[in-house]
Amino acid sequence: MSLPPPPTIEHCYRHPDRETGRRCTRCGKAACSDCLVQATVGSHCLDCRKAAQPDIKTRVKYANARQPALVTSTIIAINVAIFVWMGAKDSSSLTGSGSVSQQQFDLGLNRILLHQNHEWYRLVTSGFIHFGFIHIGFNMWILWQLGQLLERTLGRTKFALLYTASLLGGSAGILLLTDRGISGGASGAVFGLMAALAISMHQQGINILQTGVGRLLMLNLVFTFVIPGIAIGGHLGGLVAGGACGFVMLAPAWKPVPNWAKYAAPIALSVLAVAISVVRVG
Repeated sequence: MSLPPPPTIEHCYRHPDRETGRRCTRCGKAACSDCLVQATVGSHCLDCRKAAQPDIKTRVKYANARQPALVTSTIIAINVAIFVWMGAKDSSSLTGSGSVSQQQFDLGLNRILLHQNHEWYRLVTSGFIHFGFIHIGFNMWILWQLGQLLERTLGRTKFALLYTASLLGGSAGILLLTDRGISGGASGAVFGLMAALAISMHQQGINILQTGVGRLLMLNLVFTFVIPGIAIGGHLGGLVAGGACGFVMLAPAWKPVPNWAKYAAPIALSVLAVAISVVRVG
């Protein structure tokens, strides 16, 4: 009787000097343990693993889908970074002790400074400075709660436009109603987001006073007029701008609004807020 042929010794397709008894479960190539990657079913060689990966465009799309509040997170990160930077320069910025640091003075909003120096960047930078841990903590907490809802509903671009319009509306309100001191904070923009969401609920027939958003808005309005040192104009300006934007951008399905109008509304409100600021400053 003839003997069976001796077994064939296979070698790794990437390392010919290595003997192996394993194969890729996708293409069948012999591969050593270093050249195999655990898959959902079996093990794949490195070539099959690379071929199975989606292209860059698809991977970016998947990454974006896992970040539903990317703009909100970015805005919060900028606010926190500026707060830490100011604290590193002057620790009084962290406590909100009442004194104004040089950095707060350089970025904050004041009508007289605008009139003298025409530093219009203050209309924006003032919305990113805060006076103490409580100030930034409260604003960022509300921004995170509202941002997750609105950014997912509107999309990133429209949410960013809504936030910008609310911020600039708050700056215009400060210039209209406040003549003294250095003003700043994200409160105007946050009030705008609250107003936009409240208007959206009202248009859908929801009694906002029976919702957490409505109660939060009312509570903050009370704080605005009761607690001394709060820039009333900033809160009211952001409230008006955000509410007007929300009326268009978050219109209910049975009152269809052209998609272009959802972009035009916050842009128009932003331009109007800047125009009011310029006229007020003179």
